[in-house]
Amino acid sequence: MGVREIQVAGKTLTIHELEDVCDSVTGRALTGSWVWDSALVLSDWIATQNFDFHEKTVLELGAGAGLPGLTAALLGARRVVLTDIGPLLPGLIRNVEANGLQDRVEVKEYVWGSDKSTSQSGDLDEFNLVLMSDVFFDTEETAALAKTLKRVCGERKDTVVWAACEVRPWTAECLNALATQGFGVIELSSQFNPSNTSNSLEEESFDMFAIFQLIPPNQETDVEAAAPYSFL
Repeated sequence: MGVREIQVAGKTLTIHELEDVCDSVTGRALTGSWVWDSALVLSDWIATQNFDFHEKTVLELGAGAGLPGLTAALLGARRVVLTDIGPLLPGLIRNVEANGLQDRVEVKEYVWGSDKSTSQSGDLDEFNLVLMSDVFFDTEETAALAKTLKRVCGERKDTVVWAACEVRPWTAECLNALATQGFGVIELSSQFNPSNTSNSLEEESFDMFAIFQLIPPNQETDVEAAAPYSFL
């Protein structure tokens, strides 16, 4: 287990990364136990946007270690809900407590495609902002993710959905699958590399990252700008 001190918006977030959390079926380590570079990119990016977090509610899907959601709380969000599968929740809770954000940040178990949160605190509500990092990895999971996004955005016309990911061969397939579910996909920024972020990505890494906005089906958008994504 390691502890990382990550600088965001001039402040420090403490993130505990766990090495002993494994899938009960395969025995493999759950990759959500540590901070991925796309989470660093998303956290840096939202801290530079002209988005008023005051009195806003924020949801992070597939939160892993919870860095982007904790960043939203640090930036003034009224309520943040970090969600992931059950085995990762103790790590999320520890990171919330390590940063003294228990008054504004909740941790809930949530499996994409489920109709309800399994948390005793009840269903997920509609949110002002939804955050995701590195969730475009499996096209078979995309339908479940689309169902979840439609549910948490509800009937709101102003929910913002931001996602960061490392650009991989299957990224376009996942985004296009979301487009077939009625979502607009707009690339907001791309070509990230270590020099673009204030946090310490590996210096020798030349991986590229992109930030996307997903427009829920019930929101109006520019059809051409939100056309199926095919940059790969």
